[in-house]
Amino acid sequence: MLLKKFKLSALAVVLGMSAAGTALAQDKFVAITAIVEHPALDAVRDGVIKQLEKEGFVQGKNLKVKYQSAQGNTGTAAQIARQFIGEKPDTIVAIATPSAQAVVAATKTIPVVFAAITDPVAAQLVKAKEPSGTNVTGVSDILELQPQIDLIKQVVPNAKKVGVVYNPGEANSAVVVKQLKETLATQGMELVEASAPRSVDVSSAARSLIGKVDVIYTTTDNNVVSAYEALVKVGNEADIPLVASDTSSVERGAIAALGLNYFNIGEQAGVIVSRVLKGEAPGTIAFETSKNLSLHLNKKAAAEQGVSLSDDLVKTAEKVFD
Repeated sequence: MLLKKFKLSALAVVLGMSAAGTALAQDKFVAITAIVEHPALDAVRDGVIKQLEKEGFVQGKNLKVKYQSAQGNTGTAAQIARQFIGEKPDTIVAIATPSAQAVVAATKTIPVVFAAITDPVAAQLVKAKEPSGTNVTGVSDILELQPQIDLIKQVVPNAKKVGVVYNPGEANSAVVVKQLKETLATQGMELVEASAPRSVDVSSAARSLIGKVDVIYTTTDNNVVSAYEALVKVGNEADIPLVASDTSSVERGAIAALGLNYFNIGEQAGVIVSRVLKGEAPGTIAFETSKNLSLHLNKKAAAEQGVSLSDDLVKTAEKVFD
């Protein structure tokens, strides 16, 4: 009888340990932060959550997700990073460069998966394309510039001066603008820069380009994308064509964009988050890029900004807004 009780007790302990182990394996906490809310970055967040669900991590079941936006403020991004670290999530997903920089600067132990970072090396998140050996990995949204320039030429064939509105304080934007200036120069074209350190500066920066440029090209600069309607207003009023690298900007008033699907970027990051939650060390996973580009066009915006789109260009578009 005593032996039977001992066996039952031992079995109960084993079952208890098994149940606890299962709970630890299943119940995860993922904290997500973005520098600002706009369609592209929101799509990244949604893609991460959707992919985690596909991977078996479901909100309200075995996954807790907490999201906070810094509303465009780098100081707030740093505060969110410190708050999240104090809450000890299993992984922090940092969307866009300023938020990723804030999180990476604040922790060397909690796994960090960045997303929508144009140049993770220039942003000093990792040292090279290879696995970092640290707590950081993620997905880059870097774009080759020549296809972007080719699109500008297709939309505005005689363009010689290309305007760009950007935040020089955002590392990724500064890197892209430098490379764009160099690449345009090799093709007999000139880049004219206008600084917008804050979202509220986008309109005045765009107006400063009136009469100086043939077209305005927008990168994935977060200040600009979050205030894109202000840029569109200037483009429409001054007949300056707008070409973007963010496809969500086309529906908002850009004529054309050859860019990535940011929901897919989020899904790609979600796969990495899942791998980390299942036990892989982030430092063993090299950051990834995506080359699945799609062309979006807006015929109404073209008409309002004084451009006629060729039939050949329209035929190659994945999505056309009338």
